[in-house]
Amino acid sequence: MPPELTSPRSPRVVAARKLGKRSFRGKERRFVAEGPQAVREAMEHLIEVYVTPEAAGRHAEILDAARAARVPVLTASDEVIGEMSDTVTPQGIVALCGFVDRPFAEILQARPRLVAVLAHVRDPGNAGTVLRCADAAGADAVVLTDASVDIYNPKAVRASAGSLFHLPVAVGVPVQDVASGLSGAGVRVLAADGAGERDLDEELDDGAMAGPTAWVFGNEAWGLPAETRALADAVVRVPLHGRAESLNLATAAAVCLYASARAQRTRRG
Repeated sequence: MPPELTSPRSPRVVAARKLGKRSFRGKERRFVAEGPQAVREAMEHLIEVYVTPEAAGRHAEILDAARAARVPVLTASDEVIGEMSDTVTPQGIVALCGFVDRPFAEILQARPRLVAVLAHVRDPGNAGTVLRCADAAGADAVVLTDASVDIYNPKAVRASAGSLFHLPVAVGVPVQDVASGLSGAGVRVLAADGAGERDLDEELDDGAMAGPTAWVFGNEAWGLPAETRALADAVVRVPLHGRAESLNLATAAAVCLYASARAQRTRRG
């Protein structure tokens, strides 16, 4: 069966390419998800799906589910999929999706017990990976401050490995509002920083992490500014028992989030 869409200059293709820019994504409240994993997890947010004839045979169950949800599915040439994709080697299937973020107030109303806050995080790959870690640790929400990268950046969407569609995400919230809102909801706010006066082991040994907790993670290069650290109930460092100088952002986030998840499960148990 020949593809239905073959011209890279088609209005659909041109519109999809424009979604590579943050300003256009924000205007349209749409973004592109690439690959079968992302498209499968995005099912409730799909607007249109594009797939090569070859990939259509490999991912028939995804396309059947999309059609059952009344989502248009169009076959496209490799060239068209390449134009719509951000990767060097596309996997033959992409989708247009609607934004998934929720109001911060809605997250607070749900009385979260574990939240990851990305403040001043600029690398989209790191943002997506932290979101994936939060999902794996069983976090209730992820919040990106107004100084952080766009979570709908193609690299962030890929790095989240589908987790973007699994848990509530709020975006563009001033860090002061995040801290005050979480504190008002009974959530203890911890700033993760290598220069913290407390370390993670001490927090665990003291039983201080069993209650509702939000971790604030900062910039990859320079961490959290003093004014952001001052908003937290405590500044906590991950102890380094070996000779490594530091941990990267995603690794530190995984350690902190899993420590909180373990402490909370132990308390409930």
